[in-house]
Amino acid sequence: MKHLILGAAFALVGAAGAAQQSDFGALARLDPGASAITGEAGAITVDLALSQGVPFRIFSLDTPPRIVVDFREVDWAGTLGPELVKTDMVLSARVGGFRPGWSRMVLELAGPYALAQAALLSDSASGGAKLKLVLEQTTPKAFAAGAGVPHQPGWDLPEAADVGRAAAARNPGAPLTIVLDPGHGGIDPGAGEDGTLEKDLMLAFARELKEALLRRGDVRVLLTREDDSFVSLERRVAIAHVEAADLFLSLHADSLGEGGARGATIYKLGADATDAASAALAERHDRADMLAGLDLSGTDDVVADVLMDLARMETQPRADLLARAMLLGLEEEGMPLNSKPIRSASFSVLKSPDIPSLLLELGFLSSGRDLGNLIDPEWRARMALAIADSIDAWIIADAANADLVRQ
Repeated sequence: MKHLILGAAFALVGAAGAAQQSDFGALARLDPGASAITGEAGAITVDLALSQGVPFRIFSLDTPPRIVVDFREVDWAGTLGPELVKTDMVLSARVGGFRPGWSRMVLELAGPYALAQAALLSDSASGGAKLKLVLEQTTPKAFAAGAGVPHQPGWDLPEAADVGRAAAARNPGAPLTIVLDPGHGGIDPGAGEDGTLEKDLMLAFARELKEALLRRGDVRVLLTREDDSFVSLERRVAIAHVEAADLFLSLHADSLGEGGARGATIYKLGADATDAASAALAERHDRADMLAGLDLSGTDDVVADVLMDLARMETQPRADLLARAMLLGLEEEGMPLNSKPIRSASFSVLKSPDIPSLLLELGFLSSGRDLGNLIDPEWRARMALAIADSIDAWIIADAANADLVRQ
């Protein structure tokens, strides 16, 4: 016997709905082969085949129009989302973890489509379930009026920057705090090539680099994420502030379809990108927050305040020195470098006004050579050693410069 679960609350654009049945288990698996996102006659249909029913909610976000479905919880193994899309009414689909105990699907729509129906069919014999969503075309005005993250007890996420009170300033002589930022995570997989995902590679490398740094002693090393969870760009910077970081290093291994980019590239903050490729990378990294279903409307640039620009007058030369030290360390270890190894771009994670920050592209997954290096444990160990040496050299040079400034 099949049970049909229909919620009237689901049929409101921007309103939340959830199947709250107490017999739902904590985790369901998606069957990608039996799932699809299709479109016909001005309507989008989302069919998801699940191993069991789970509580879920649906809401919409505007600019651009998106439909977000939160679950507690679905294992998306076997798909990253794009494979499910069979219609040009949906520009992109992303699925994955959002935070522990949560998973999320985000559909970027080609226009304003309102949620008209949500149904969960569960089969008591097999325990399986099918979620069916129907989106119908509406006006931009009506879509915008209903868009927004709903506030619902038990579902609400913490504020992006709500990471506690800032730690006290470091005492002279105390260990330096280094925050490593493994790029992407959860619903944001980053680049991918031959089944290898940037988010997985960067988390593994960040752990290896942390161990290499800790073996040097006299440093404290933290990661912005310890597992395959989504962390917003704002929160990554906020974590560094709360931990009173002395250095912030974001780790990436992107993919470029044109130009044959390869080799490590060190990025500093710059209002104007060094080149078009750097600008494209920064835009794609920042776009990840939006594609993960964050509501960015009405938010201000984190460096808009004039006081932050003044603070950066001291911080940016220290970041420049760190970039030069990083380049020298990679050269001495014989690591492959990009033809333009130091570049500038407006990456959001580099916008902390008082923490020297760099973004390091270890290589490009679109390069066969770089991909081979990145999946090689011995190569990663050499890269970790080179970065640790670079940071050691920077610590010494930065301390010497500070003495000169005081004099």
